[in-house]
Amino acid sequence: MFRAVVLLFLASVVLAALALISCLSEEDPRRLRGLPRWAWVLVILLVPTLGPVAYFLAGRPLPQGRSWASGLWQGGGSGTSRPLAPDDDPEFLRSLDASTFTSRDEEMLRRWEEDRKRREDDRRRNGDG
Repeated sequence: MFRAVVLLFLASVVLAALALISCLSEEDPRRLRGLPRWAWVLVILLVPTLGPVAYFLAGRPLPQGRSWASGLWQGGGSGTSRPLAPDDDPEFLRSLDASTFTSRDEEMLRRWEEDRKRREDDRRRNGDG
């Protein structure tokens, strides 16, 4: 029981420290939502656990060009959202073409295949199957 209390206390202290660092390191205090910076610092310090949680949920600035809508991050501005990963981006997939391989890549592939074929031939000669 004592260990659980100590662990929860330490988690609360770490959460408060992270919230304070985030709040105080924001370059433009006008981007903080809800309250001014000094008020968020007081809330984080004077309201244990709930203050830092409130800051992360309601006070932390959103990334540039983003808005929070229906529980998901969506692209802001023109109404179009960008894919999260390169393999979801059609432009990136179109850019992948056989012509992107360089002569160095082709040479490495040729050497690799020669080496593989030589090892397979050696195994056959030695009877390793």
